[in-house]
Amino acid sequence: MGEEELNQLVRGCLKDDRLSQKLLYKAFYGFAMGICLRYATNRYEASEIMNQGFYKVFKNLTKYDITKPFKAWLGRIMVNTSIDYYRSNLKIAYTEELEKAEHINDTELADRNLNYNELLDMIGQLPRAYRTIFNLFAIEGYTHEEIGDMLNISTGTSKSNLHKAREKLKIMIAKSNKMPGLDNRQQSNSNNIVSITHTDLSPSFVKNINKQ
Repeated sequence: MGEEELNQLVRGCLKDDRLSQKLLYKAFYGFAMGICLRYATNRYEASEIMNQGFYKVFKNLTKYDITKPFKAWLGRIMVNTSIDYYRSNLKIAYTEELEKAEHINDTELADRNLNYNELLDMIGQLPRAYRTIFNLFAIEGYTHEEIGDMLNISTGTSKSNLHKAREKLKIMIAKSNKMPGLDNRQQSNSNNIVSITHTDLSPSFVKNINKQ
């Protein structure tokens, strides 16, 4: 979608034009759903979160600065809506803080190039608490201090759950490495753990999993 076309849709949405709202929704459906799926338990839940997010988009469109990328603004709303859903509906209690979490090396990464969909599928299999913190830290780029403020947990708990998320991902990678068709070099990489530190969720971001 070109910039002028996008601006026209935004202006239409500001006038509560239903067609403009429908077209904007369709244009960014895939992008928004991709974000919500990373935080949701299933597609139905992701759809619920996404629709709540779009409601906020249309409600707060007057606050959008047209000189800045619309996609980034919308994406931030979807992430925040996912976190709000997480906090208000599940109220997961964090009861354990690993002492070693304070000494976790955040640059401990994997050297295996995973398929994009395979990687997202693995992240989706994590327990919600681990998945949420992994997404916020590794993909969205928040610090543990910021995550603690967002989820009302301590910095140590955030680090602890990130560590646990990586350990579970390590097991998943090890299992996938044992599948037929992978060479010995790939199978030897299962002791490391992935970390994603790029906010662009296109397939190309997988190439950057070793960057911090």
